[in-house]
Amino acid sequence: MSRWATRFRRRQYLKGSLWALPLCGCIIGVLLAQLLLWIDRNVDIKTLVHYSSGTATGVLTAIIGAMVGLLGFVVTIGVLVIQQATATLSPRFMRLWYRDRLQKVVLATFAGTFTYSFALLRRVDTNFVPDLGITIAGIAVAVSLILLLVYLNRFTHALRPVAVAAMVEQAGERVFDQWQQILVRQNVNSDGTASEFDATSTPRVVFFEQAGAIQAIHVSGLVAAAAEHDCLMVLGHTAGDFVSRADVFVEIKTRAGGKPFTSPDPKHLRGLVALGVERTIEQDPAFALRIIVDIGIKALSPAVNDPTTTVQILDYIETFLHRICTADLRDQYPYADRAGIPRVLIPGRTWVEYLQLAVTEIRTYGTHSVQVCRRLRSLLDGLIAVAPPDRREAIQAELSLLDASTAKGFPDAASLAIARASDPQGIGAPAAEWTHTHRGRDRLPGCDAN
Repeated sequence: MSRWATRFRRRQYLKGSLWALPLCGCIIGVLLAQLLLWIDRNVDIKTLVHYSSGTATGVLTAIIGAMVGLLGFVVTIGVLVIQQATATLSPRFMRLWYRDRLQKVVLATFAGTFTYSFALLRRVDTNFVPDLGITIAGIAVAVSLILLLVYLNRFTHALRPVAVAAMVEQAGERVFDQWQQILVRQNVNSDGTASEFDATSTPRVVFFEQAGAIQAIHVSGLVAAAAEHDCLMVLGHTAGDFVSRADVFVEIKTRAGGKPFTSPDPKHLRGLVALGVERTIEQDPAFALRIIVDIGIKALSPAVNDPTTTVQILDYIETFLHRICTADLRDQYPYADRAGIPRVLIPGRTWVEYLQLAVTEIRTYGTHSVQVCRRLRSLLDGLIAVAPPDRREAIQAELSLLDASTAKGFPDAASLAIARASDPQGIGAPAAEWTHTHRGRDRLPGCDAN
């Protein structure tokens, strides 16, 4: 039985592969051609169009050549996308682009039409012309051209930095919501019965056997293993961390008065954590924020010098921060078995860590941009309006750091006053001091918007 981590990596490879679905298209094309050839030979179907053998050969030959050309065209677009992503976006975004379903459907359609037409061509002779098959080939070409236009339209619009930021932010929110739902279903207090395991003997430690980035953790598998052995597993790292062979994977704690302890198989436990060469968003919403920030700071580089893009990127950073601002964030997340006993503790990211990831680098590189300073202040003011009291201190600290950075970037009083204004558009929004206050009240549950 293959380990969970191995199966996870295989699924990730198939999701990111650009050949698996086109290969299926090739196979389907051949099978469809054989089916239509059988129908043409054995079923009396009066088609609206009849072809001579010469015409059929010419049509199919042209289709085969066109499909090869279109496949090459799509590959060329892919190379251009890679160049643009590494130059103006973030190389981390490429992992999402590989998984785009439309691109794979387009490649599969082109490849399937190619093999379908080739399979028909080899059966055309002076005594037999597959009229139905050739008509279907023409329809397949029309569908291929429509998909090509949709594909071009999609990537013409979707590869703008702001569109990429919107897509990545939505992916990050989905992952964050999934983990929050799991936490709600657990309904466990990490300071409760987990303390039963703290006063025991020295915990048993399992180390990683290879280096890599933690891409995913099979939480339910760890919970089941801990319940079976009546122990508590405390993980040393969470999804997104890069670990080496010397890093602690898990500490196994037993409790006094428990049943005789048999240590879980370390190999089985390691098989419940998937390692890879880079982070993924699957269980790591902070990585989505990392990608968005990368796009924003790249726009602030002297080679690009596009602060307006950074201002637009901050719109989606603010959206993400507003989503997690009132959420249940802990430095450790407990996961319990069916009896409600905590079995696994996984490190989590705090509000301060999310906030610093979101604004620190953009503040540092945008010190001399009036747009960025004003938009960043607007973002922090908006968070103040919706944040619970215990999280406002961190936001106030970021506002103080922004004040200090702005003072260094704009030494004269007049420019400093402009840069320290709060503007949701960077420069140009109508002045309305009540905007953030009322928007924040609208988002807080139980508040009167009037």
